Amino acid sequence: MTLGLVVITGAGSGFGAACARLFAEDGHPLLLLGRRTDRLEALGLPRAVTGAVDVTDRAAFAAAVAGAEATYGPTDLLVNNAGVMLTGDPLTQDPAEWDRMIDVNVRGVLNGVHAVLPGMAERGRGTVVNISSIAGRKTFGPNAIYCATKFAVHAATEAIREQAAPHGVRVSVIAPGYAATELSSHITDPDTRAAYQAAEASLEGGLTADDVARAVAYVYRQPQNVCIREIVLADTNQVA
Repeated sequence: MTLGLVVITGAGSGFGAACARLFAEDGHPLLLLGRRTDRLEALGLPRAVTGAVDVTDRAAFAAAVAGAEATYGPTDLLVNNAGVMLTGDPLTQDPAEWDRMIDVNVRGVLNGVHAVLPGMAERGRGTVVNISSIAGRKTFGPNAIYCATKFAVHAATEAIREQAAPHGVRVSVIAPGYAATELSSHITDPDTRAAYQAAEASLEGGLTADDVARAVAYVYRQPQNVCIREIVLADTNQVA
């Protein structure tokens, strides 16, 4: 059986790197996209094409997918994982940080969908997994704009799923809670960053990246006629 191409964004660390390792173990060819090619290459995975692609660049994203597909065949799974969390008080936060979150967390996801969905629909199979957050289901303190971007991911996922379903394509969203990744290091406001990291520490980091990768694999490994529309997961001790 020929295993299909898996495309993973934000593959240099955290959830993306964990997904890359897991699907490499299964024998899939990979297209690993991220800002830091040294980290992508350091994963040392077989049959992996790497690319320093900014997910906000629609043309570059599409070109990277086309190049990998020319080598390994059509994309069977896209893991839209790239994201930034620049939480802060909307009364004082630099709107440039809002723009960055909207560009990466929303436009980046849509650019990935645009790159793979038409081909999947034509072939009558394929899976798109969008990595969101519990912050896409409920608001948290100084997270207004971050929450807005993740609410957008949830809404777009469901609407696109409805349009893709008649073509045999699955579209799912996975919403993790606190997790032991470098995401909180993106926060520029020191007080907000300290509060977030204190919450992580109280959960001993929360979920692991491997926990989330296994959730992605669970969605993908279902028969093509089974679509797990949404998974919300968090450390058992996380209350909010």
